Amino acid sequence: MEPILVIMAAGMGSRYGGPKQIDPITSEGDIIMDFSLYDAYQAGFRRVAFIIKKDFEEDFRAHIEGRAGKLFETHYAVQDIHDLPEGYSVPDGRTKPWGTGHAVLAARDYIDAPFAVINADDYYGQEAFEKIYKFLSESADATHHCMVGFKIENTLSQNGSVARGLCEVTDGYLTDIEEHSDVIRESDGVIRATSSKGVRHDVPDGQSVSMNLWGFGAEFLEVMKAGFPAALDKIIEQNPLKGEYFLPYCIDTEVKAGRATVAVLQSSDKWFGVTYKEDKDEVAAKFSEMKVDGKYPKELW
Repeated sequence: MEPILVIMAAGMGSRYGGPKQIDPITSEGDIIMDFSLYDAYQAGFRRVAFIIKKDFEEDFRAHIEGRAGKLFETHYAVQDIHDLPEGYSVPDGRTKPWGTGHAVLAARDYIDAPFAVINADDYYGQEAFEKIYKFLSESADATHHCMVGFKIENTLSQNGSVARGLCEVTDGYLTDIEEHSDVIRESDGVIRATSSKGVRHDVPDGQSVSMNLWGFGAEFLEVMKAGFPAALDKIIEQNPLKGEYFLPYCIDTEVKAGRATVAVLQSSDKWFGVTYKEDKDEVAAKFSEMKVDGKYPKELW
């Protein structure tokens, strides 16, 4: 079946200060996700499942159905903190969602084919969607997946540090991914990051990082579903209020166990995003420039 685009839009953007997923970024009222949807449509995607938060469902649906929804087959899944396997309940005091792995599982009723997963508030560029659509159409299966890798220098914010998944790649395939925090180019011109073990170290330009643009065979949903209870057990024991079931963790586990391969499709495009409110004006200017240059039409839809 034709590949499906799954968009994670349930996060609220704590550093940004609000629901940046539906915050207009151009004078025409476009949000960042409109550009991803435009690129995805040009690449061949025709079905999309949005993972959203109940709080802004009405406004979110109104924006989509008045624009991209006129061309896509659309579905909406609410990420509900109480959507847990039988026998589990939300720990007292927890209000935080269960992470990106849980978010994708929220859309399980709408995924019946190879699927791509993206963040709603990231701009990935046309090349990324062309590559992942081709892979999903031709190569994805139960154990053969992919991700789009970006050069770390193309993913930084000018207004503060970011978190990134640094990838080890061998012969074009992912062998390891480790989340790093406080990733920033420092005053001496060197990019530095703090590993999951708390070690601060230099990161060379050209290092491949994940921006949560993944491609899977439909069967990967069952892998994620099967792994969730064990992850919950660990979360409830170690960090019941804030622990999360991360999508990269699901993938890394399968790769290291030898049960799956992940092809790394490298993109030369520059990532845009609004991690901080101060990023908004810079990103808006870039989108305006791309419209003037003809990369995008003035009216996307």
